[in-house]
Amino acid sequence: MKFSNTSVMNFENSFRGLRNPLESWRKNDTVEENGEVIIGENDLNLAQRLIKAGSEHRKFMRQIFVSVDITAPLYWWKEFDTYKVGTVANSTSTMHKLATTPITFECFELGDYDSSIICNQRIDCDNIEERPIFDGIEDLLCLLEGLRLKYLKTKDKRYWKELVRWLPESWLQTRTVTMSYENLLAMCSKGQRRFHKLTEWSKSFIDWARTLPYAQELIFPDERENI
Repeated sequence: MKFSNTSVMNFENSFRGLRNPLESWRKNDTVEENGEVIIGENDLNLAQRLIKAGSEHRKFMRQIFVSVDITAPLYWWKEFDTYKVGTVANSTSTMHKLATTPITFECFELGDYDSSIICNQRIDCDNIEERPIFDGIEDLLCLLEGLRLKYLKTKDKRYWKELVRWLPESWLQTRTVTMSYENLLAMCSKGQRRFHKLTEWSKSFIDWARTLPYAQELIFPDERENI
């Protein structure tokens, strides 16, 4: 799983807006220095109180925008797609590009792959034996690559359809995603993905989220004392 081209935008405007309800703009102490936004102590204190007060009070979090290219397996994207409100994703196309490059192990999520795991596998019509999962996966990749090559040779869409049908959920897909700090606060909460049994969430995504500006103060505020 990979994260690239991360951009965070609109900090300064969102922190000006968080003071609109009480018209306390004179207390605003967020500034931009050399292209970097520095949140002042007054603004940060107010922001954390609004976060703690609930989603209806922390509307400024919806105005801090994040754009990132995420390369992740289909089984992860299936879970990410449950976050429909406030997120947008534009993906690479399986429809148009699946058959254009060789299908190899590198096309799949291998972050915590353990090829030594043993399980029962059928080796012919009459026999089943315990073999490393690598053997079965290697057979599957050969099947997929065979279907891909047959489709390229014949242009028969039946081969393409079977290639799509049997493509594993570990297939990597890249999407350009936009979301807000409010989305990230929800995703990274203790009750959502922070301790998820998929390491793509609990390790990869959470580790990336922690690299964002003021992530500890705004996205993971429950980890700070006295918040």
